[in-house]
Amino acid sequence: MTDTPAPRSNGHLVIIGGHEDRKHDKEILSRFVELSGGPGANIVVITAASRIADKMWDMYDEAFGDLGVTRHSHLELNSRQDANSPEFVRQAAEADGIFMTGGDQRRLLALIGGTALDAEMHVALKMRGAVIGGTSAGASAMSGHMLAQGRADLLPEKGSVSLGAGLGFLHRVVIDQHFSERQRLSRLLSVVAQNPYLQGIGIDEDTALVIERGVGIEVLGEGAVTIVDGRTMTTNVADIADRDIPELIDVRLHLLPAGSSYRLPDSGAAEAKSLPPSLLDFLENVTKRTPIS
Repeated sequence: MTDTPAPRSNGHLVIIGGHEDRKHDKEILSRFVELSGGPGANIVVITAASRIADKMWDMYDEAFGDLGVTRHSHLELNSRQDANSPEFVRQAAEADGIFMTGGDQRRLLALIGGTALDAEMHVALKMRGAVIGGTSAGASAMSGHMLAQGRADLLPEKGSVSLGAGLGFLHRVVIDQHFSERQRLSRLLSVVAQNPYLQGIGIDEDTALVIERGVGIEVLGEGAVTIVDGRTMTTNVADIADRDIPELIDVRLHLLPAGSSYRLPDSGAAEAKSLPPSLLDFLENVTKRTPIS
């Protein structure tokens, strides 16, 4: 029996709020390629969230080609049988970077959730130190609890959002995308009001939250990452009717603009920023090394 080779890194998640630059300097995609190992990396693109998979692949085929990536391929999944096929699982097992495009996160989970491909992606991240990237729907799908659908009105409302099972690359958070552009703070507050054990992460367009497991986070791009923490809040959400506006008292909000970078004090990383306890708790939660299930 061959021993599993030591991972080349801790593994990274590149979680993108959608509409990342694919035409000009491509800052976020360039970072994804760099973390994957550079232009010589083997990158696979999963378009399962989209009903226009060929057009979606054409965009990323061109973008990764412009970045000098010579080995990038399309995992075109049309069924759960495809996601369980030995050939597609083999391609994921050989990939240095796996990128999930936008579309509909419910469609993405319906096609790959719980399949052999899903399991191999977790092995790639945790055992091989690969990079898992996702934009828009591909970003929302990364957490264990996934924002499946919901309105984004001016105020939070009880019952206005619903969650589903995500891919589970990180836990005890829920991710929303196109955040500032589509004014989704009220939607994220609705999630946190009904699920106070979850911290909400809102990611703006052309912005990425990059997570290195067990080490730290950085924010890239043109916008910001918003974190909503309601774990110590007081709320009447359990006692009001659906579509009523809840009281939310002592909700914490953190704003991390592009350029923000934090490392855990005991990670061994150089120049770790001094963190307030509230953000340190968040950082430990999203970067912790979870075992293979």
